[in-house]
Amino acid sequence: MPDSAKLRKTDIETPALLVDLDVMERNLETMARFFCNRPAKLRPHFKNHRVLELAARQMEHGAIGITCARLWQAERLASFGIRDILIANEIAGDAPIARFVELSQEVPVIVAVDNPKVVADMARCARNSKADVNVVVDVDLGLKRCGVPPREPAASLAKLVVESGLKFRGLMGYEGHLQPRPPGPEKERLVTEAMQALVQTRSLIESQGIPVGIVSCGGTGDYSIAGAFPGVTENQAGSYLLMDTWYAPVVPDFQVALSVLATVISKTAGERLVVDAGCKVISGERGLPSVKGISGLTVKALHAEHAPIEIQDPAVNVEVGDKIEMAVQYHDGTVNLHRRMYGIRNGEVERVFTIEQ
Repeated sequence: MPDSAKLRKTDIETPALLVDLDVMERNLETMARFFCNRPAKLRPHFKNHRVLELAARQMEHGAIGITCARLWQAERLASFGIRDILIANEIAGDAPIARFVELSQEVPVIVAVDNPKVVADMARCARNSKADVNVVVDVDLGLKRCGVPPREPAASLAKLVVESGLKFRGLMGYEGHLQPRPPGPEKERLVTEAMQALVQTRSLIESQGIPVGIVSCGGTGDYSIAGAFPGVTENQAGSYLLMDTWYAPVVPDFQVALSVLATVISKTAGERLVVDAGCKVISGERGLPSVKGISGLTVKALHAEHAPIEIQDPAVNVEVGDKIEMAVQYHDGTVNLHRRMYGIRNGEVERVFTIEQ
């Protein structure tokens, strides 16, 4: 591959994942400004971009640490030098728990728990390894995924954590079902109710003499509500950095930075184009991508290696061999399909980012 400093966007072999650096940096700065003078701080999610260098940039812009979804991601972040890591997910099974305890001997990584058996297994492994192991109790705020119910069930698990000898650091909740709701009074009400359940759980645990240092929650979709709620200590927003067309209408503070570059490989005059980017390089899980910067073209499907695009405006001047960009509809699923991401500024490749696998 040519030196990235001399590579123009139009020279990149397609299909390829692109990020508009100017847009991404505006997103980064917008979120940093929101949290800079608030009691709650940002702990951005790594799973959205999976680029160590971008995690470091988020830390440089005021993040107190990094959230991740998997143990292997925490291991990569720790090896990169990031020490304040929250695995906002459960782990279970002897081998993963042993790996987590081993990692805990190197960095004070935190993991979510929602099950007494996992607490017991983790405590036994920690004792055997003479390791300090940090956990937060995962509270179900209505997503109906992981987590124990708020208030008494969560307080009981927190007490068990302490009695087992693990280090209870606090609480985590994720109101993911509320993230895609459009802004307005109803969303304010629902997010507020979720946050109230979380901080009431904190008060109940503290009334039993157990300190609660961390109250972690939220995402990009409700960052301005959850991140400003009294008693919340950190927000796990992640999508804000790259954004996608599914999320953008919900949080207009941030713009879509991600796209897939594709080459037109076939054209049926007045009817359709076909590009060399299908579902192997762009996720269609939440809907089809859209052609960026050219009106009159509509993506109709994602095949394995192709995307047929309907020509709705015969005046569109796109020919075989031309390169076009498709704005990503679901960026988590799309990033997952790539090993690198090209950082573009002024039509040139400024940086090639490695996506952790």
